[in-house]
Amino acid sequence: MFEHNDIKEKMDVIGADGVAVGTVDHLDGDRIKLTRQEGGRHDGHHHYISVGLVAGVEDGRVRLSANADVAITFEEER
Repeated sequence: MFEHNDIKEKMDVIGADGVAVGTVDHLDGDRIKLTRQEGGRHDGHHHYISVGLVAGVEDGRVRLSANADVAITFEEER
């Protein structure tokens, strides 16, 4: 089990499959604000992932309960 305060700035966020989803900017309530990604269709703005998708924090990384390709479908932009 993990605590919200286990999630720290600059931690990698990975799906259950080990594929990178993003990097923690900071916690914003019950959501993880990811750092901005350069390039692509989401250039220059943040995405958020619900803490409810977090399976655990291990080895300095936030591991989600869903594979990366599924987790990104749950991302929010605000």
